[in-house]
Amino acid sequence: MNTFLTIKSFSEGLFKDKGSKFFAFAMPVKTAEEALEEVKKKRKEFFDARHVCYAYMLGAERLDFRANDDGEPSGTAGKPILGQINSNDLTDILIIVVRYFGGTLLGTSGLISAYKNAAANAIENAEIVEIDIEKTLSIACNYDNLQFVMKIIKDYELKVLVQNLSLTCEFTVSCKNKFYDDLLEKLRGNFLVKFEEL
Repeated sequence: MNTFLTIKSFSEGLFKDKGSKFFAFAMPVKTAEEALEEVKKKRKEFFDARHVCYAYMLGAERLDFRANDDGEPSGTAGKPILGQINSNDLTDILIIVVRYFGGTLLGTSGLISAYKNAAANAIENAEIVEIDIEKTLSIACNYDNLQFVMKIIKDYELKVLVQNLSLTCEFTVSCKNKFYDDLLEKLRGNFLVKFEEL
């Protein structure tokens, strides 16, 4: 796996059913702490709302996720929101759906449909972007091999994160996953260049 999909920036969605309003907010997040902080902000902002439900998915492997019903019947809010994240193969995303009760009970299937549609609407209004997965490594060489290393940086489109050209030449770089194995092979081919995967 060389890339993953996420949303570029904050987006909103809305779904109405029998007087109830479901306001959806989708945003890119990197950590669970960041996601929960955003949920806390929305709870404060919409303090008069009946429910503030959410789901998030994190990491390129899509293994870190959570769904929360915030008092709605179990599985009727967080799960349908997470379902929309999954059906769009998204990660590093948080979707919060704020519900204002309209006076008429929607029932289990009505709630599932409402939360699903609100989340889907927020995703529809977002710009989905494909992100390259990157790995980080350090490369060290003497001045005689600097040209070799600089050529590798250019050829493999490496991002130089740290560079130190004092006694020895040291770089910390990030490499797109799709080039990574080739890069390691190339580096192994020059025993005067030291490298370490970080």
